[in-house]
Formats: sequence, structure tokens, C-alpha cells
Amino acid sequence: MSKEIERRLLREPVSLRAADGGARIGGYALKFNKLSRNLGGWVEQIHPESLNKSAGDGWPNVMARYNHEVLLGSVLGGSLRLAIDGTGLDYEVDLLEDADSQRVRMLVERGDVARSSFAAYMHESDWSQTPDGFPLRTVVGMSLVDVAPVDDPAYFDTSTGLRSLADMRGMDVSEVEQMARENRLAELIAPPPVVIDLGTRNSDTDAQVDNHAPGRLLAMRRALEIE
Repeated sequence: MSKEIERRLLREPVSLRAADGGARIGGYALKFNKLSRNLGGWVEQIHPESLNKSAGDGWPNVMARYNHEVLLGSVLGGSLRLAIDGTGLDYEVDLLEDADSQRVRMLVERGDVARSSFAAYMHESDWSQTPDGFPLRTVVGMSLVDVAPVDDPAYFDTSTGLRSLADMRGMDVSEVEQMARENRLAELIAPPPVVIDLGTRNSDTDAQVDNHAPGRLLAMRRALEIE
């Protein structure tokens, strides 16, 4: 499990939502199976089952915070509600009437805050490649920390996400970061296996081939290794 919190940005609108006697904002904090932008030599997607544990535990200690700093609400207090659907994780939070909350409401209303984000401990990831061979991290398990309407994505550091690949390869994370800067991460990720179709044979031929199959397969493997 990652010991560092990772933050990700979703370029989806934050909106005012209907509320009785107060203000409420909401949006998607994340979307499943949606490729991220280039995070520095790799891309990322979130698996639909990645939040199963957090949801099953009742979203313990999860908060809504403007720019991951100003507290707007919490699941514990009943002012933050989270819902998983086929698209991703939707959130809505009831705002107080204090100055900070009302400022956020006005910024959302004017369109100044048009992005959402989430922070989490990513504790299980799979690394593979996109169809065009670009390194792809799929987050399959994480513990949610907060959701956030944000207006400044500049401080988001994605280098922590490479730690899982470094651990998988038994390397120092600084080495993996250097390879990412050089666009060489694909060297650490095995390509999909090559499937060799030996075709179909009739029963008489099969009987003959079976007697020599181990030797032939060994010869094929050696030939592939030489190539």
C-alpha cells in the first residue's frame, strides 16, 4: 500500500445542485476506465472495483475540501454524500453559510471552479500498455481520502504513481522517474504474450505428433530465444 497520498484531476464541471434551504455543489470526482492525460511518460485509468473497500467500509473519514485544503463537509457529519455508478464516483456536499463556503458557491456559480479532484492512497495497481504501446497504470484498489472542487491543478505531483512500478521491478523510484523522463518506461513493462497457433490436425497425425511434442516445443522456445 502506498504511504503517500496521490491526487488526480478530472476536467469535469462542478455544478450547483438543488437543495432545501441552502446551497449544494457536486460533480464527478473520478471516472472509471477513462485514460488520463500524459502524466509524464505514462497514463492512468481507474478500475470500476477500485473503490469497493472504501465504499464497503462506509467511506471512513472521507471529506470534501476546496483545493484539498478548505473543509466543506464530511461523510461522518452527513454533509457529504458519495455514490458510485457506471460512470464513476459522484459527490455532493451541502455548504455552510460561512465566508469560505459561500465564496466557493459563488466561484462555482460563475464557472471559476470547473474541475474536480480526489485524493487517495493507491494500494494496488497493474501495469500494462495501451494498444499503441504507451505505459498504462490501472488502479485496482485504493482508499479514498477526500474529494475536492479545485481551481488550480498546477501543484498536482504524479511522480508518486511510479512507486508501484519501481516496487514491482525491485528498482529505486528515482531510476524509474529517470526512465519516465526519457520515455523509456515501456522497457519495464512486458508486452502481451505472443500466441502461436499450431493449427488443427487429424487424429492420426495427432497421435504421431504427441510422441515428439515436448522436443518440438523445446526447440521452438530455443528458436524464439535466439531471435
